[in-house]
Amino acid sequence: MIERTLPIDRMENVINVFGSFDQNLRIIENELGVRVTDRDDQLRISGEPEDVMTAEKAINGLLQLASRGEAIDAQNVRYILKLVSEGREAKISELSGDVVCITAKGKPIKAKTLGQKAYVDAMNANTITLGIGPAGTGKTYLAVAEAVAAFRSEKVNRIILTRPAVEAGERLGFLPGDLQSKVDPYLRPLYDALFEMLGPETYNKYLERGNIEVAPLAYMRGRTLDDSFIILDEAQNTS
Repeated sequence: MIERTLPIDRMENVINVFGSFDQNLRIIENELGVRVTDRDDQLRISGEPEDVMTAEKAINGLLQLASRGEAIDAQNVRYILKLVSEGREAKISELSGDVVCITAKGKPIKAKTLGQKAYVDAMNANTITLGIGPAGTGKTYLAVAEAVAAFRSEKVNRIILTRPAVEAGERLGFLPGDLQSKVDPYLRPLYDALFEMLGPETYNKYLERGNIEVAPLAYMRGRTLDDSFIILDEAQNTS
């Protein structure tokens, strides 16, 4: 057993890192089997030598993010622990604090991982970007955030969101209702992201004006889509 101490420069950053009711701190302690306490303007980390060193690097990385104004949550903590355990703690400084978009409720959307940062950078630097990754890694969400940001800054005049309605195939015509009611269930992930970014009222306003279009891929044939930010979701199902 050893003990290491870290000086506390700004208590508000430590509070941010520890999280509500120390929930972030508990993740570090449970994952590494260490004990972290604050006393006399210092953080004290006790445990096995290797675990203590990992915890120290992780806490320093989280404090670095907190000092840039990041709101630290469980996802941040687990990702930083992963980077440190892989010996990539130097990459923490590359995590961008740049805001991609502000939601209707004022929440800033940022890239939270190195993969997300590379994805956002690629979208900003290229006309066409392919995003490949497991479900739940923010591919659609960040693409919609980029689209809304481009629309708000008048870089584009339209946002077009499309995905293949694989479950319905070409049989959408046999379903009851108009086109919108037929495809809504298949496009719900795109709606959810747009509602968060714009709010339902603003979304409906832009939809009526034709500034936003959400449609299945089968209905996009022959379209001329200029001056638009186009997102093709679930593109692996197009073949």
